[in-house]
Amino acid sequence: MKNLCSFLIALTILVSLTASAQAQNAADTTSLRFKVVKQNGVSFSGKILSQNAREILMETAELGLVYIPKHEVREIMTITSNGKNNAGELFSTRYFLTTNGFPVEKGDNYVQWNLFGPDFQFGIADNFGVGIMTSWVGMPVIGTAKYSFKIAENFHGGLGFLGGTGSWAFPKYGLVLPFGFLTVGNRVNNINISAGYGAVFAERTEEVYTLIDKPTDYSTNSFTSVGTTSNDAEGRVLLSLAGTFRLNKKFSFVFDSFIMLPGKATTEQILKETYNQTGKGVTYSLEMITRKRNPLIVLAPGIRFQATENSSFQFGFTGVHFEGEFIQVPIPLVQWFIRI
Repeated sequence: MKNLCSFLIALTILVSLTASAQAQNAADTTSLRFKVVKQNGVSFSGKILSQNAREILMETAELGLVYIPKHEVREIMTITSNGKNNAGELFSTRYFLTTNGFPVEKGDNYVQWNLFGPDFQFGIADNFGVGIMTSWVGMPVIGTAKYSFKIAENFHGGLGFLGGTGSWAFPKYGLVLPFGFLTVGNRVNNINISAGYGAVFAERTEEVYTLIDKPTDYSTNSFTSVGTTSNDAEGRVLLSLAGTFRLNKKFSFVFDSFIMLPGKATTEQILKETYNQTGKGVTYSLEMITRKRNPLIVLAPGIRFQATENSSFQFGFTGVHFEGEFIQVPIPLVQWFIRI
């Protein structure tokens, strides 16, 4: 665990320094088209001729040269040749497992194809999107919602929600996960911290045993049992540290994680069978056992490739740390993003 913490701290410092360096050494943007959105929702599209700590100078087709004070800017997005936000800008709102504080706009819709199934996301309003994800067999089915906002320059935050069921295969199972997130950096280089509380609901059947002081042909006593059904729920605090680091124009390093903190231990009654060598046979007894809810850590590093203006591809591997052991998942994370 010590080595894991050291790795996460080093990764945070690396990406933060890179983001800072990029802010101080901005690349030439005069050959690209951008959309600058102000805090009041007014936007300007065109070329950025220059910018500094106080203002941005844009050349627009409608108004010509426009000076925009930096403190009035909410978001700056790259525009593709078809007039939409660049797919890299849109996909920068996601990592492998989690999302971040960068907003989607109305009409920014995409699908993320995974090996296990599709994930559809729809920008139904500026800064607010909804989606649905499932597997190829339609189990489970999970709905998502995300609202994001800008806090300050290079600081974004937001709230999200996941909720779903086991659908046709396990209709009595369900889950909810409200969460919040804070993102530091820009869409190219950033660090994101998420925290939430996830709960799983299920209908559980449990046997309740009663011992009877009456011997049988094969035991010194006997028992009866009654099955009881109850609605059970288990909740855990969930954390995540994720980030993106631009390697070059086409490739980025992506890191994601999923951390489930220890849960409350539970005590259950079980029926125990003890073989009596000198007696008549088996002796039944009731025993109370404690089940621990151990922490779980999932790490997912990988590479993202910006294939075209409207698609991106990312590939990575997953490692799981559980009960003191680190296990590498043999199936890779393969995700293909396409604007729809």
